[in-house]
Amino acid sequence: MNDVANTSQHDQHDQHDQHEPGADRRQPVLDHRELGRDLRIFESSPLVGPGLPLWLPAGAAVRYELEQYAREVALRTGCEPVYSPVLGKRSLFERSGHWAKFADDMFPPMAVSDSDVDPLVLRPANCPHHAQIYASEPRSYRDLPVRYSELAPMFRAERSGVLSGLSRVRQINLDDAHVFCRPDQVADEVEVALGAVLEVLDTLGIEVSYLRLSGRDGSGKWLGAPEQWAAAEDALRVVLTRLAGGLDWRAEAGEAAFYGPKIDVQVLDARGHEETLATVQLDFNQPERFDLTYVAASGERERVVMIHRGTVGAMERMVAFLLERHAGRLPFWLAPVQLCLLPVGGSGADDGGAGGGGAGGGAVDQVGELAADLRARGLRVRVERDGSLGNRIRLARQRRDALLGVLGPREIEAGVLAVTDPASGVKASVLLSELGERLAEAARRRVARVGW
Repeated sequence: MNDVANTSQHDQHDQHDQHEPGADRRQPVLDHRELGRDLRIFESSPLVGPGLPLWLPAGAAVRYELEQYAREVALRTGCEPVYSPVLGKRSLFERSGHWAKFADDMFPPMAVSDSDVDPLVLRPANCPHHAQIYASEPRSYRDLPVRYSELAPMFRAERSGVLSGLSRVRQINLDDAHVFCRPDQVADEVEVALGAVLEVLDTLGIEVSYLRLSGRDGSGKWLGAPEQWAAAEDALRVVLTRLAGGLDWRAEAGEAAFYGPKIDVQVLDARGHEETLATVQLDFNQPERFDLTYVAASGERERVVMIHRGTVGAMERMVAFLLERHAGRLPFWLAPVQLCLLPVGGSGADDGGAGGGGAGGGAVDQVGELAADLRARGLRVRVERDGSLGNRIRLARQRRDALLGVLGPREIEAGVLAVTDPASGVKASVLLSELGERLAEAARRRVARVGW
């Protein structure tokens, strides 16, 4: 493989890609809703309703990759997959405390009959269901920790005025996990959870601004004994000291949830605004409300500690964040179209001239075979055959396709594909015999850009 400056047959291909790498980052931040239209990520329908986005094939490809990654990380860090229903009795959420605190943000109960005194509701959170899975059998101290993971939808009755694209929706598809452990296991479990979060954010190209230990203050609004909180916050400090490395971390009193301290992962969005993108949360509330216990070595029943964790988080929010963070040009492994193939003929008629009108027959036949081979390797490939080369390049760039590949008589004779990476400006003639494995390996390794 050799880097080349394609100059003769594909001059216009070069001209469309001669831009300074990173120039997009100097432009005003593009709203994810605009990017979603350009990339055909999602759409809305007045018949379906606001806040209920329809994931189009390109968006589904991105979400699928994120979900697969979340599943892999969950399994690698000891989680067992579970499934739970999106509905639950109102009494479940009364018991958990969600009804008292979030009833105004929940959809109305659904009575199956007029005599139904305990109607069903769409869940606003997944943790009560996971608590019931834990409670489904007796637990010994030797059984702990128990870790459950689920890519699960939950629902918020957001008012129409606050709904926005993917960032504020009524159905949230969450990469969610819950750990049930002994108090002496908290530090180790938090370290595993936080390490997984930091790995995923690094893979996604998201820089962490700082880590925040959110603890209690001197007010009386906190659930649990002060000594329980002190021990938990000390465990979190140990983890931050051990794991943060070069990352800044700080403790902020009063920022905890009422039911336990947490570590918040703070990032800057594309506009420079700080937000919490991931949290590792200790919970004293659910174990107390659902009487979640284990049998200790002494033979006594003791209260378990619950930890809320995840990596990717809400699929909608993460995709919106990534679209704006990367100005639509997603990392190679996430890109809806990883390679756009552009067959061209040898007469020059389809090289972007006024009379351009499609690709030559030989190139079309070979590009079809190449596309089939790459798809068989799990790669997302698009073939653009119709129109001038210039127009096809413009469409591919508007979609933010990760790589552009031109195949004409010259390339066929040499057994190569003329590849351009619009993000970096790198151009290479890549041997067709090596192309599939190189791209498949890059996708497997979840790299941001393919190295040539």
